[in-house]
Amino acid sequence: MADSHPHDRYTELANGPLKLLVKKLGLPAPVPLRRMADGAYLSEPVLVLGPSAAADAYAQLLLDNGFDVRRTPTSEKLQAVLAFLDEAAVPGDLSGTALEVGGALRSLTRCSRVITFSRMPGTTAHPSTEIDPALAAARNGVTGLTRSLAHEMRAGGTANGIVVADGVPMDAPSARAALWFLLSSKSAYVSGQFLEVGTEAGADVTAQEFAGRTLAGRTAVVTGAARGIGAAIAATLAREGAHVHGVDVPQAGDALAKTMNAVGGRALQLDITDPEAGSAIAAHVGGPVDLLVNNAGITRDRMLANMDAGRWDSVLGVNIEAQLRLGAGLTEAGAWGMTPHVVSLASISGIAGNRGQTNYSASKAGVIGMTAASAAQFARLGGSVNAVAPGFIETEMTKKVPVLTRELGRRISSLQQGGLPQDVAEAIAFLGSDAATGINGSTLRVCGQNMMGA
Repeated sequence: MADSHPHDRYTELANGPLKLLVKKLGLPAPVPLRRMADGAYLSEPVLVLGPSAAADAYAQLLLDNGFDVRRTPTSEKLQAVLAFLDEAAVPGDLSGTALEVGGALRSLTRCSRVITFSRMPGTTAHPSTEIDPALAAARNGVTGLTRSLAHEMRAGGTANGIVVADGVPMDAPSARAALWFLLSSKSAYVSGQFLEVGTEAGADVTAQEFAGRTLAGRTAVVTGAARGIGAAIAATLAREGAHVHGVDVPQAGDALAKTMNAVGGRALQLDITDPEAGSAIAAHVGGPVDLLVNNAGITRDRMLANMDAGRWDSVLGVNIEAQLRLGAGLTEAGAWGMTPHVVSLASISGIAGNRGQTNYSASKAGVIGMTAASAAQFARLGGSVNAVAPGFIETEMTKKVPVLTRELGRRISSLQQGGLPQDVAEAIAFLGSDAATGINGSTLRVCGQNMMGA
């Protein structure tokens, strides 16, 4: 299995010489996660539960894509359980399927998946909109069920949900693509999260196509691409078949050139806070931009009582204001492709806040707001805009964090370990593909179900 903990000595020991001691003492026992180097899917059967027509449709979809499928509980080892709760109208309708899922949990293999399917609750509608309280209770109940189950998963397993808007077929193209993502090793560090499918848009892909080159022939621009998460994004997009243009500040020029040479991409030394950055990128690419990844970001941490204007303004300038200008500049230049996608880097700090990071948290919360507000514009263009909010990711920067803080960051997720830059990149590649077009305006957490925030 590929190395999933390059800086995490505890995980190495807990799965090696100290395994029995860790178990005896009841200490965290993180399991090395399956990632794409280990293959996209497991080989065990998939159990499909639920009485709805969608359950039958997805069972057939899985069979058509080469999976071994069971429609009734079994004692066999399973790679996944799919639970269809999309027709639940009152809370009591959840019981049968939920308890069947519970009975199947002991049959799950390592790094398994549980995926729930439901309709959007509609609980955030305008107060003047009438919503059946029982229906809203049942649908929102699936949220609590899935998130709690994610905390109960063992041995590297995850639980996530696919939520489809009313009026959209449960097997819409982006719902099927969401299944391939959540079922595959590309979602290794995603747990307790929901992919919301709001439209019928999206390109049809098979499970094997999803495991291959989902961005073949597409042109992608990645800011902050010189190193760390940005370099992993560039490498993953290139693996998926994209022509990658990496952007970073001139000071990172050597590292940027090395990264781009490794992935067969082109480098552009540019400060994205330059008011003309959008037009400069458009001129550099010289053709349609199919995917923009807003990865560039900085931190200038300080308690708010000690914060100065320089620290505050620089963080908001790079992390959100530059993104706003960059998107507007590409629009003004007419640089977007036929089905353009934007994926921006938010953070769990932008969701839950973080001590000493008021400026950073404000900027990342701003990214989430910008993403939601831009959805209608990109839907009109035939594309989508989404954000990814990483949790604790193993990078050279986190390697320098004080040891106790670093260990806490790793262990306060349901998967009890930090993620890798690749995990963030896999989510970006999925959301930036035409298959995911029906997912628009959302923020997906890639955090192993970190205890911070929802």
